[in-house]
Amino acid sequence: MTDKYKERRFDTYGYEKIDKEVLESIEYEYPEKNTIVEYITNEFSSVCPWTGLPDNAKLTIRYIPSKKLVELKSLKYYLTSYRNVGILQEHAINRILDDLVELLQPKFMEVIGEFQERGGIATRIVAKYEKEKSSRS
Repeated sequence: MTDKYKERRFDTYGYEKIDKEVLESIEYEYPEKNTIVEYITNEFSSVCPWTGLPDNAKLTIRYIPSKKLVELKSLKYYLTSYRNVGILQEHAINRILDDLVELLQPKFMEVIGEFQERGGIATRIVAKYEKEKSSRS
């Protein structure tokens, strides 16, 4: 019996399709507070860079803003730009963290990706950022 799926794969896009430029921020009026902001979506998807098969995840973005909040419509467009990008799950979560930290410069941020099972194994990735505290002399 031959493996008719051995050479089968779906086309994928490269990282250049991740639309970081669509992200927008809005002013946060309470920078002195340590308010935790959390966004959750069950609609995040990217694709396996080797097979092109979809990787679907519950995505949680949790942060303590400094001076900016992410504008939600822009976040939705940004996350949707991953839909056909061939990227490892671990790399996607770290890329999202890096792009949002660059935009918002928060006090703290955590991005969690809970990917659906593949081959009986579910994957949960947690990437974190914490702003360095300045030391006083």
